Amino acid sequence: MPVYGMSVPRFPFYALVAILMALGIFLILHRHWVYEVPLMYGETQTIWSVEAKVEFTADDGPVRVSMVRPSAQQGFTILKEAGASPGYGLNFIDGDEPRAEWTIRAASGRQELFYRAEILVSQAPGESGMEAPPLVPVSWPEPYATAVSEVLAEAYSTSAGNFSLTRELLKRFRQENSAQNIELLKTHFSDNLPALWVDMLHKARVPATLVYGLDLQDGRRRQMLTPLLRVWSGDESQIFELPGQEHTSLLKQADAPLLLWEQRGAPVLDVVGGRDSGIRFSMLKREESTYANIAENLSSQHDFLNFSIHSLPVEEQAMFKTILLIPIGALIVCILRVLVGIRTSGTFMPVLIALAFIQTSLVTGLIGFLLVVATGLFIRGYLSRLNLLLVARITAVIITVIAIISVFSVLSYKLGLTEGLKITFFPMIILSWTIERMSILWEEEGGKEVMIQGGGSLLTAVLAYWAMNDPWVRHLTFNFIGIQLIVLALVLMIGSYTGYRLLELRRFRVFN
Repeated sequence: MPVYGMSVPRFPFYALVAILMALGIFLILHRHWVYEVPLMYGETQTIWSVEAKVEFTADDGPVRVSMVRPSAQQGFTILKEAGASPGYGLNFIDGDEPRAEWTIRAASGRQELFYRAEILVSQAPGESGMEAPPLVPVSWPEPYATAVSEVLAEAYSTSAGNFSLTRELLKRFRQENSAQNIELLKTHFSDNLPALWVDMLHKARVPATLVYGLDLQDGRRRQMLTPLLRVWSGDESQIFELPGQEHTSLLKQADAPLLLWEQRGAPVLDVVGGRDSGIRFSMLKREESTYANIAENLSSQHDFLNFSIHSLPVEEQAMFKTILLIPIGALIVCILRVLVGIRTSGTFMPVLIALAFIQTSLVTGLIGFLLVVATGLFIRGYLSRLNLLLVARITAVIITVIAIISVFSVLSYKLGLTEGLKITFFPMIILSWTIERMSILWEEEGGKEVMIQGGGSLLTAVLAYWAMNDPWVRHLTFNFIGIQLIVLALVLMIGSYTGYRLLELRRFRVFN
């Protein structure tokens, strides 16, 4: 047992650091050489792993589940498909509308089925898409037939073709203060407006159909398909976003590619022998070199050294892609606190704030963080005069933070500041504890110390954000588990440092 004041042998410590460093480097190089995973970011092709999770409740009898599969299309090539369905028979049915079909003689209770596709982002033209559907004669009873005719006549007079007619038609349904005919149609066809728009275009002799697309956003889980309108003009077609989707499109990534999952207007999911069915999608983006070889290696070889996140379901991969960035942020915190001497409010609170910045963007996150914390400190000052117990006070602060974020989100949306909606990505509990900690610090140490620790926290969070959001860092942490061992070795080395911090050199310069 070591005695205070006596030196402890450092050899075992240095040996542990060396072993961790060597093992981490070995795992990285082994994965690069054996499985051909590239060390350099940006020199490879982009692969999307998309996983569909089908859930339903079986009725104690035979079950047949049919789900539409994506087909090759402009910009995308389907490389590999697989399913996970214990006890079920699974068949991939090709044809004009590719489908995956699960069958079983008897099933009861809640069921979960999985479908997974590996999709290559390709610059090749690929299949241009389906041909225009035939025009379907439609009719409505009065007064809806007259309303449809008048709306189409107005849109037709301000258009110059099929695509502009579609834009004019959707614009009229998108306006808040709509005309009387629009309000009549909205009210009567509120349950299925997309089908109404398709029928209206068919009445105007414009080929159109309802399709379902998936916005490919890296690391997203439990996403739903988006209904879209596909319109033809001759051999060309365009995709239109439907009214009412503006809020969801504000939160998606600006460069998110659109994968058309269903292109013929047919039901995406058909369950016979079950009820309460639903489908959710998880997706993950990764960079691979020669995918044909790598995908086969990563999926078929399961030796001990092939310790890869890729073997997990896509939903768990998306979660780990963010979790594996946390050690990088923690390393930044260790460097700034131990070597530089920056003081922060909470040890690893800046890492969690940096994770929120990744979701919101840096500028939006900084403004939102400052607004919420400043308002929360003002309200917390009032709560301190009520002499509440700690648990009740923290609970009140949490509720207050949720109310503040809700008010700011609504106000920013009303003012047209759509970036303000992203403030909802901030962790409520962390913000509440930050406000509580800063308030106590203000009472005990004064406003100057709050500014020092608050500024240090924001500086650390920004630096951690830059490190964690770097494409090279994200590529290395996700594809090479050995990086975690190297980070651990560096943290142990930093933890053994007992010299002056960088910011302390000015205080002790008189001793030099």
